[in-house]
Amino acid sequence: EAVRLFIAYAAHKSFTIYQMDVKTGFLYGPLKEEVYVNQPDGFVDPYHPNKFYRLKKALYGLKQAPKA
Repeated sequence: EAVRLFIAYAAHKSFTIYQMDVKTGFLYGPLKEEVYVNQPDGFVDPYHPNKFYRLKKALYGLKQAPKA
């Protein structure tokens, strides 16, 4: 009901309304703490098989992702 009222009011005042999808946008934000990950199976660098990486952005399924 509130959405319909908002749209009716915006149409009455000739406001421009924008729509966006933020369903997963929060997952890929910057992290607030340092998180390191191993190389995933199938993507191991043969020249550096023991290398690990510091994430700059959150990943889906990461424990810290909803907090980013």
